[in-house]
Amino acid sequence: MQVLVIGSGYVGLVAAVGFAASGHRVTGVDVDPRKVDQLRAGRSPIYEPGLEELLMENLGAGRLTFTGDLAEGIVDADAAFICVGTPQSEDGSADLQHVLGVARDLGRAMSLRPKDAPPLIVVDKSTVPVGTAARVHAALEAETDRSFEVVSNPEFLREGCALDDFLYPDRVVVGCRTDFAEGVMKSLYDPKLQAAKARNPQAGQWFRMDPPSAEMTKYAANAMLALRISFINEIAGLCEVVGADVDHVRTGIGSDHRIGRHFLNPGPGFGGSCFPKDLQALLRVGREHGHPLLTLQTTVEANRLQKQVLARKVKQHFGCPPGVPAPLKGRRFALWGLAFKAHTDDIREAMSLELIESLRAQGAELVVHDFEAMPRVRERIGDRVAYTEDFMAACDGSDALIIATEWPAYAQADLDEVGRRLKAKVLFDGRNLFRPEVLLAQGWTYHSIGRASVRP
Repeated sequence: MQVLVIGSGYVGLVAAVGFAASGHRVTGVDVDPRKVDQLRAGRSPIYEPGLEELLMENLGAGRLTFTGDLAEGIVDADAAFICVGTPQSEDGSADLQHVLGVARDLGRAMSLRPKDAPPLIVVDKSTVPVGTAARVHAALEAETDRSFEVVSNPEFLREGCALDDFLYPDRVVVGCRTDFAEGVMKSLYDPKLQAAKARNPQAGQWFRMDPPSAEMTKYAANAMLALRISFINEIAGLCEVVGADVDHVRTGIGSDHRIGRHFLNPGPGFGGSCFPKDLQALLRVGREHGHPLLTLQTTVEANRLQKQVLARKVKQHFGCPPGVPAPLKGRRFALWGLAFKAHTDDIREAMSLELIESLRAQGAELVVHDFEAMPRVRERIGDRVAYTEDFMAACDGSDALIIATEWPAYAQADLDEVGRRLKAKVLFDGRNLFRPEVLLAQGWTYHSIGRASVRP
């Protein structure tokens, strides 16, 4: 099938490459000419494991092209996916100006299609609030007399394993009104559904519903996951003060099939492009309809406080009394991890940025490392911190090590070597990569999440 993907950000690029990998002919469209040139050269503007390799492969096979001109792919397209950003407005709502702008552009470009062409399936792939499909339909209808149908098809991609999620989906949710639209969408996704089922008979599920329900499904899924994260983080905090071990607790509750083990890993709060923004958008929808979402309001506040947990532990350990200017002046900290999670370069809403600002405000110096995110942090905050390509070197002469992102290499680091490089064997582990009893036996002062701190 012929596929048009508008927007080459995280969702759009994964979708474009993923559909091409399944044998469809894909035209990717982006308004940024530098990004278009970069993609044509086979260079991905984002880091995602395996993405650049698959991009190159499908460019070489002729299944994937990129352009800045929407008209280049509109004539023969069976489906057009809208994959542009929906940033958070000042009032918390999702800003739909880019989505509706693309819809209007699509409507005008559709004049190039023959009048007897089958309906173009216009797909909302961006995360959008309930009612967006109707607004997109109205925007298209105002610009064209050609046949079309608007479909909601939310993405459920996890950064760091997005390609796998796209090529082997647990489920595909399609909000549409006609059998024709469903048929086009099934043709697009069938190779991936079959591949997923071959891996796991329980995967590759297909759900057809109305567009408002599909739109709500995406928001509700993200809200539920965010709630689980905040819940286990609050339980972790309570574990620390009562002497319990959150690792044992989460194992115990996760073994209950009604609860399950997923998203029960305590940490320094959630970040990224989805959860914080989508929670605010859903809260806004609730307020607009006179239905406040009290549980989600609490989740947002709990996460705000959790993102300060490592800074609080550092300040408590080194003594930062209120009213004393720059109590950490002369202290230097090694910070491992900047991305909001491992296997991505995404620093949107990353806890590390808040940690850096909090410690710098106390007079501290930081030497930071991340396997992919350092260029984005440098763009964001410049030289307010020192950067190193060698995470072990960050420890040289530092007063303590702080771990903010769960890159696997950090968990396999030689702690004896780390201890020799630090001024003192002090570790603040925001991802619980190590066990307290093991660190204690090695002479460390060790602070983690949801477990008692240990000191030799």
